[in-house]
Amino acid sequence: MMTHSALISLGSNLSEPVTQIQRAISCLAQQAGIRLQAASALYRTAPVGYADQPDFINAAVHIETSLSPMVLLRVLNQIEAEFGRERSFQNAPRTLDLDLIDYAGQQWQTERLVLPHPRAHERGFVLIPLADMVPEHVLGAHGQVVQLLQGMDVSDIERLDTLAWNGKASSN
Repeated sequence: MMTHSALISLGSNLSEPVTQIQRAISCLAQQAGIRLQAASALYRTAPVGYADQPDFINAAVHIETSLSPMVLLRVLNQIEAEFGRERSFQNAPRTLDLDLIDYAGQQWQTERLVLPHPRAHERGFVLIPLADMVPEHVLGAHGQVVQLLQGMDVSDIERLDTLAWNGKASSN
C-alpha cells in the first residue's frame, strides 16, 4: 500500500495541555493507516490573535500515512472532537488543535483544506517544532523550515523538558 509523508501541528491550552498533547500523539499513533515517524519537543508559546487566554503547549509530528489528505483531515477533526474541542470563535482557547501542515509536498486549495497550511510559514510555534524533526523540509513556495525561522522573533517560545512522545513506533 502506498504511503505519504505528512506533518501535523498540535496545540492545547486547556485541561492540562501537556497531557492533552501527549495523549493526542498516542491516539494518532493508534489510528489505522498512520505510522508515527517522529515527534518534536514540547514548547510553551503565547497565544496568537486572542491574547486573553492561557499560553499554549505546541508540538509537531511527522507521520507516514496511507490515508488521503481529506480522510486524514477527518481523522484529525474526529480526534479533536473526542478531546472536547469546541470552535466558539477564531483563536479561542482549546483542549486540542490538530492542523495538517503538509502532505507529501502537495498543494491543495479546497474549501475544507489548503496545503501546505496557509499560515504555517508565519508561525514560530509551528516552525520550531517542525525544525526539531524536518529542518530542511520545504513548505510549498515559502522555503525550508530553517530558512523561514531566520529573522523570525521566537524569543517568547520556550522548549519544555517533558517528552511529547516516548519514541516507540506504532504498528500501523
